[in-house]
Amino acid sequence: MAGKGGSIQSVSINGRLFPVAADADTSRKLGGFENEVQANGDGTARTIKTRVPWSLGGLQVEVDEERADQQFLQQVADQADAVPMAITYASQATYQGTGTLTDELSFSNTSATATISMMGSGQLTLQ
Repeated sequence: MAGKGGSIQSVSINGRLFPVAADADTSRKLGGFENEVQANGDGTARTIKTRVPWSLGGLQVEVDEERADQQFLQQVADQADAVPMAITYASQATYQGTGTLTDELSFSNTSATATISMMGSGQLTLQ
């Protein structure tokens, strides 16, 4: 069976659902390890495993002024503790993890969206 692409339907951040712009093209890293192979002088090699966090970047979420969405997102970014997050794709696949908002949190009044990035410890897991 072929893979399915498409829009992200929604993102849940600390229990609050945010619709995602249909044309948002995000990049997802599940977290775990990244490997690097380094050569030895005798022609053999060794693998260096570096643990990396999960991440999701380039999300454009709808920001509703009446719900104070931008303020909510800023509060999540400001707090020290990670919060539960979930991402649901058009394929009905939902990934979950615990993390925080990273990078600049910017609001666009023209499109009524904010561009956000998320990152967290451990791995993003399929529900």
